[in-house]
Amino acid sequence: MDALPIYHGGITREAGEKLLLAAGADGSYLLRDSESIPGVYCLCVLHQGYVYTYRVSKTETGSWSAETAPGVHRRLFRKVHNLISAFQKPDQGIITPLQYPVINHAKAKYPPGTRGAEGALAAAEQSP
Repeated sequence: MDALPIYHGGITREAGEKLLLAAGADGSYLLRDSESIPGVYCLCVLHQGYVYTYRVSKTETGSWSAETAPGVHRRLFRKVHNLISAFQKPDQGIITPLQYPVINHAKAKYPPGTRGAEGALAAAEQSP
């Protein structure tokens, strides 16, 4: 998980919301640890000034899945970055497609404001 540039670790829900509201664009997103369930993560997405949170967890078989809207088929992914890529498309059971990653610059390997976020996400796809 640490290889993902959108992963913000153990920040609070409030801190995540502040980061997304500061980003300001619908479709901004980040991943953080769940505050209430150990080993579970939260995919947080900004849409029309409100932050929507979806739980992301690893199954017993090692696949990854995310909570989606009721009635949407639960999908399993081999890696978290595959899940993120799938949710960048419309009509996947979340409020809006993931469009603008909110990067954790504290651990990023490139300067803020560069096009490095996309490169770092692609690099994370290469890691196990």
